Amino acid sequence: MVNTRELIATRCICCDSTHLQRSPAVLMPFVALRVFGHEPVQITEEWGLRDLKQGTAYTLCSSLQCQDCGALFLDYRFTDAQMAALYHNYRDELYNSQRIRFEPGYVNVVAHYHQRAAYLSEVESWLTQYLPANPAVLDWGGDTGINSLFRERNRLQHIFDISGVELVPGAERVDVAALSQQHYDLVMCSQVLEHVSYPQELVAQMLPAVGPQTLLYLEVPHEALVREHPGSLELAPLKRHWHEHVNFYSEAALRQLLARAGLEVVEVLYLPVDVGWTRAEIMGVLARRAAA
Repeated sequence: MVNTRELIATRCICCDSTHLQRSPAVLMPFVALRVFGHEPVQITEEWGLRDLKQGTAYTLCSSLQCQDCGALFLDYRFTDAQMAALYHNYRDELYNSQRIRFEPGYVNVVAHYHQRAAYLSEVESWLTQYLPANPAVLDWGGDTGINSLFRERNRLQHIFDISGVELVPGAERVDVAALSQQHYDLVMCSQVLEHVSYPQELVAQMLPAVGPQTLLYLEVPHEALVREHPGSLELAPLKRHWHEHVNFYSEAALRQLLARAGLEVVEVLYLPVDVGWTRAEIMGVLARRAAA
């Protein structure tokens, strides 16, 4: 069952529970600008607002944490049009200049996104035991394909992505209609689920490509806040701001998400990574269709 499309979440995005902890937060100015057209404003004496304090006003939101599975997420669930506005021409010159205006340190990050992530060889080594020597791979949300797994030794590399960017050599773009016509050994979705408003829908959209023998690899950041407070259900008051990552997952939350889609977890990988400008950790979940 897929969640209804709530624009302000009242249910968990992973397990559908209504048992949520709520705490106030702010939407970071760059995201607020791209999604809503909001800019921070200075409330001054000239506004003539008798009952409001003067100062900087930002776009308000709430942090929600499910008290059943531990998922932590932004209450705003952006519409398709708002998501398109946020990610339009992702990381092009305009995107980068807008972001740097609000976040000057981002200038040191831009170049790293044009390089293949070094840690992917470790993920490939972890997955090798489950796959043929030259797997057929579908990368869902794979952008250019630069970070597709087994890029150097695959039978085919298909990319499903709405960005329309130019693909790396050897990669081929596919549409939804073609997914069920092809056997894939591996369907991967890496660094996507933390961005989307309706992750249950996204997993459901991938299912036509996941045959009985296909493995599904989902990769998300194992966010520092989640790592530093393992198992805590008191994270909402600690999450005071939201950026492009609108969902923070626990392992339990991902297991719930997959179970509701008829999938079972094969193994989970926790891998510390160096992404060029910072140290982080990824959580990779390998799954397959549950036995009937």
